[in-house]
Amino acid sequence: MISKITDISYRLGRQIVIAVIGGTLLLGGVIMLVTPGPGLAAMLAGLAVLAIEFAWARIWLKKLRESVGPVGQAAERSWMRWRQRFFGPRDSGSDTGKK
Repeated sequence: MISKITDISYRLGRQIVIAVIGGTLLLGGVIMLVTPGPGLAAMLAGLAVLAIEFAWARIWLKKLRESVGPVGQAAERSWMRWRQRFFGPRDSGSDTGKK
């Protein structure tokens, strides 16, 4: 009985903390769209935090990734070229399997 109550309390507390942190980042990002600051980055970070616990945020994040797929892939290729130029090739020991 007590174990069940503590489990429910833990899950509810976790959801509240994640909602507050993610919501704050998301709202801060919206504010930073009209004021100086990294608005889009903060909004994406807030959405990513919310996606830890909430399915609707995971769906939005997935749709966003799909809509910027080609642009994101081009940015990743550009980043890898820049990284290789200034820092040398990636160490094969830390490779995550992506090539």
